[in-house]
Amino acid sequence: MSGPAPIPDAELEAMERVAVDLARLAGAEIQGALGRTLAVRYKGADAETVSFRDPVSEVDQRAEALIRDRLAELYPRHGILGEEYDEKPGDPDACVWAVDPVDGTANFINGFPLFAACIGIVHRGVPVAGAIWCSTSHALRPGTYHARRGGTLRFDDERLERVANPAIRRRLAGEPDVAAASGAFDARKTGSAAIECAFVAAGLLSVARFAAPNPWDVAAGIVLVEAAGGRALTRRTDAADWAPFETFAPDAGDRLNAWRQPLLLGHPDDLATYTAPS
Repeated sequence: MSGPAPIPDAELEAMERVAVDLARLAGAEIQGALGRTLAVRYKGADAETVSFRDPVSEVDQRAEALIRDRLAELYPRHGILGEEYDEKPGDPDACVWAVDPVDGTANFINGFPLFAACIGIVHRGVPVAGAIWCSTSHALRPGTYHARRGGTLRFDDERLERVANPAIRRRLAGEPDVAAASGAFDARKTGSAAIECAFVAAGLLSVARFAAPNPWDVAAGIVLVEAAGGRALTRRTDAADWAPFETFAPDAGDRLNAWRQPLLLGHPDDLATYTAPS
């Protein structure tokens, strides 16, 4: 499959910079709300369909509205796909910004300090740049991981390289089912897909598996992991084997927000170990 025509690096670098600014904007909204009693609702049309597993805070909505307003000024022809508002279609060949202003909302509203704000940029179905503000990091402080396709992983503008410790014999795997990890891996479940993507890129997790993620949860993370030398694998729900992730929309008419396939992120050696038959 031939990929989209590449975006000039100077243009892509500028969009990466905007993604960083927007992720930090959402992070500031999150930090400014800490300690306050937040307005919280749960998704669903009525009392019978509402899911108490899917909360939305006032910060989610306010931060996404701010992000959408900023993008409308800077890139009026680009599309926007987010969790809290309807998709804004863009021009056919324009980028789509995949936005999740608070990933890990259940953690956030309960004061459990693992949550993130993620901004991914997708061009014709392919993630090309992204930034994830994390409430904590390898540096034990909030900060923003970011990268663009063909570039390097950075944390708050400084290049970040993964350094593995060969003395560690059991590594960590982000898992939706903590009982599924075995062998050389101990499972961790953080409650935030974006955090787990960023932690794989930074080397804090060796791999992370997602059962059916939303594109806005993982678009930025795929870019970060690939910039750090890792890979993204996926498979159709009826397939047994993992295959390289290529695009959220394999056919020109596919809608980005319809993609819901299992995803596995990690560094090549770790992926080989993780997917090996037990």
